[in-house]
Amino acid sequence: MRGAEELDGFEGEASSTSMISGASSPYQPTTEPVSQRRGLAGLRCDPSYLRGALGRLKVAQVVTALTAFICIETIMECSPCEGLYFFEFVSCSAFVVTGVLLILFSLNLHMRIPQINWNLTDLVNTGLSTFFFFIASIVLAALNHKAGAEIAAVIFGFLATVVYAASAFLSVQKWRGSLSQQSTSDYIRARSESRDVDSRPEIQRLDT
Repeated sequence: MRGAEELDGFEGEASSTSMISGASSPYQPTTEPVSQRRGLAGLRCDPSYLRGALGRLKVAQVVTALTAFICIETIMECSPCEGLYFFEFVSCSAFVVTGVLLILFSLNLHMRIPQINWNLTDLVNTGLSTFFFFIASIVLAALNHKAGAEIAAVIFGFLATVVYAASAFLSVQKWRGSLSQQSTSDYIRARSESRDVDSRPEIQRLDT
């Protein structure tokens, strides 16, 4: 009987010891919910962005740039071809870059990469696209041969210029708003830190 009691005591001590070591062990099983883990499983479209002004303009940019690129691709003969090649490069580049930004913003993928200033990135893209679409449309309009595809490409080129310019204007306002908000938060943080220092007399004595 005594041997059995001692055996039970040893088992109880062993179980309690294993529970304590398991609780203090740094290798604990993860309890993070599946929905909060990083990855592409929880992607959802953000309808609020697509309903907003920037989202609608972004969709219009993709549509006009793609249409201008399709129109310029239907031209089979050109002389000279420099203006056509430049317009083709501008429309294709604008479509690809803007399409990627639209996907990132509409799916909130940009929130997972906070190291990049996405407001400034969008501003740079819209500003450069506005400038190059305007130049490419003027050059193509000056060198076109009155063909239907060339005229359509010029029209959509100028439409894309207007859409990108409107988006650039809104992006500038959003970028300025983010800068003012950041400066305000920095000022509030500095004020709170200075108040904490003033409320500690021992820190003042050490400074003196």
